Amino acid sequence: MFIFGEKIKAVPTEEGVKRKLLGYGGTLMMTEVTFEKDAVGSIHSHPHEQVSYITRGSFEFNLDGEVQIVRQGDSIYIPSGIRHGVKALEENSTILDVFTPQREDFLQEK
Repeated sequence: MFIFGEKIKAVPTEEGVKRKLLGYGGTLMMTEVTFEKDAVGSIHSHPHEQVSYITRGSFEFNLDGEVQIVRQGDSIYIPSGIRHGVKALEENSTILDVFTPQREDFLQEK
């Protein structure tokens, strides 16, 4: 499966936050999430394992109550069921998220 980024429609998720559904299949899914400065990804949890990689900008990242500043090049592993959320510290801060299993809820938004 080839996915061409310029052809993917960004879906608004929260105020100042947009998500692109990138590659997915089998048990894996990858998304790109872009945030305006000060936009928040609300604290939440889900049954999926997740790895997040900061591709641009910086975030205040809350992982199960532990808050750290993460920047371009940093990554976070989020186990199943762990509460997490972010606040963007710079304009156009972007996270590449990988999930297993796939987020069926995201597929329904397509």
